[in-house]
Amino acid sequence: MNTKEKINLVWLKRDLRLHDNEAISNAIKNGKRFLIFYAFETILLNDVHYNIRHWNFIKQSIVDINIELKEHESKILSVTSDVIGLCNQIQNFYTIETLFSHQETGILTTYTRDKEFKRYCRNNNINWKENINNGVQRGIQHRGNWFEEWESYMNKSQESFNPSNQQVLTTNDIKKIENISNPISLKTSLNTNFQKGGRTLGYKYLRTFFKERHKDYMFHISKPALSRTSCSRLSPYLAWGNLSVREVFQMGEKMKNKKYGKHIGAFLSRLRWQAHFIQKFEMEHVMENASVNKGYHKLKKSISKKYQDAWKKGQTGYPLVDACMRCLQETGYLNFRMRALTVSFFTHILWQPWQDATTHLSQMFLDFEPGIHFPQLQMQAGETGINNLRIYNPIKNGIEHDEDAHFIKKWVPELNNLDTIFAHEPYLMTPLEQQMYGFSLGKDYPKPIVDLKKTRKKASDILWNLKKNSEVRKESNRILLKHTLSDRNILLTDKIKE
Repeated sequence: MNTKEKINLVWLKRDLRLHDNEAISNAIKNGKRFLIFYAFETILLNDVHYNIRHWNFIKQSIVDINIELKEHESKILSVTSDVIGLCNQIQNFYTIETLFSHQETGILTTYTRDKEFKRYCRNNNINWKENINNGVQRGIQHRGNWFEEWESYMNKSQESFNPSNQQVLTTNDIKKIENISNPISLKTSLNTNFQKGGRTLGYKYLRTFFKERHKDYMFHISKPALSRTSCSRLSPYLAWGNLSVREVFQMGEKMKNKKYGKHIGAFLSRLRWQAHFIQKFEMEHVMENASVNKGYHKLKKSISKKYQDAWKKGQTGYPLVDACMRCLQETGYLNFRMRALTVSFFTHILWQPWQDATTHLSQMFLDFEPGIHFPQLQMQAGETGINNLRIYNPIKNGIEHDEDAHFIKKWVPELNNLDTIFAHEPYLMTPLEQQMYGFSLGKDYPKPIVDLKKTRKKASDILWNLKKNSEVRKESNRILLKHTLSDRNILLTDKIKE
C-alpha cells in the first residue's frame, strides 16, 4: 500500500512575494517539500469591500512570482476555492503536515474564516504556524514597549528565498491538483491608469523614490497632482505584500543621513504610522463597523442617497472634491490629504455616517488595507475623541494645493475653459460671465449640493460639544491608555501613508 508523501503548504494572502517572506522561509527551514498556493476565495470575491482592480493586482503579482519560480520548475497554485476545500483536494495526493502563513489583520470575513480553518486544522492533524506580519502583534492588551519591539523587528535580517533542489513542488506536481480543482486564469486586461501588481515593478518604484523622487517629498506631499510623482507610490505594493515593510524601512534607514535625508525621515515616520494603525485595528476589531470610541455611537445622522451618489460620482458642485472622486475611480490613488478631504466632506459637509463611505472607498483604493482604512475613516470623521477635529474646506485646499487648478481641470474637464478662480468656485460666476464663457452652471456642471458654511458650522458645533461628553471623554482615556500613552514615540497627529 502506497503512503502519501507528507508535505507542507504555504498559504499566500497579503504577502505576495518570495523575498523576506517569513512563511516561505519557515517552510524552507522545515526541510520538507512544500507547495505555495493562493486561493481566490468566493467569500472575498463576493465581499463588498473588494473590486476587480484588487483581483487584477493580485493576479499580476502572482504572474510576477511565477516568473521567478520558473527556475525552480514551479509556480503558485492559483485556484478559485475556499481554503478548506482546497486542502481537501490536496490531500487526495499528499498528506499535509504543516501549513505556514502570516497572521492577517483583515476584515470580519477573514477573521471568521480563520477561526473555521483553525478548527479544520485541529480536526485533520494539520499544524498551522502563523508568523506576525510586518511587526504587528496579535493578542497584546496594551502597547507597552510596542514601538521598540516594532523597530527591533524592522532591523532584523531579511529572509531570503533559497529552497533546496526541488523542495518546492514542481509544475507537474501542481497540475495533478489543478486537474481536480478550479484553477483561475491569471490574465488581466491592460489598464495603464492603475499601478500594476508584482514585486518587480514595486521594487522599481522603491528604487526610483529613494534615488530621485523623494527630493520633493515634503514639499509636494499635500499637492493632489505633484504628489503622484514625489510621494513613494509604494502603498499598493505594501498593502498586498509585494514588498515587505522591513526591506523598505532598511533601505530608507541607509539614506536618511544623506542629502535630502529629512524627506526620507518624513517618509519613514509614515511607515511607523502605518504599523501603528494596523496594530490599533488588530486590537480593536469592532472598528470595521462601529466607532472605536463608544461615546460616538449615540451620534445619529440622516442618510441621503442623493448626497452619497453625488459624492461617489464626483457631482457635488465642489470642484476639488469632484476631481478627487473621479481620479480615484479612474486610477485607484489619492494622496493622504485628498483622502482626508473627501472623507471629511462626506462625514461633515454632507453629514453622512462614515460607515456609508467604507465600501465605496475600499473598492476604489487600490491599496485597500483594512488596518489603515477603518481607523482613518473614523479619525477623519472626528469620532475617535483623541484626535483634533479637522473639517477640511475644499475651496481653501484647492487654492492652496492646486493653485492653477491643473488637477481640477484634468479630472473635471467641464471646467477646462474657465479662469482659475472660477475653476475653483464656478458658482461665483454671474449669468453674464457664464454667457461669456459659454458655460451654464447647473447644466454643464452642478450647483453646490449643500451650503458649505452652514454645514461646516453645524458639524463643528455638534462634534465639539459631543467631544465634551462624559462617555466620550471616558472612552478617549481608555483609547489613549491602550494605544498611545504607553508609546512615547507615537504622537497624536493626522499623518499616515502617502
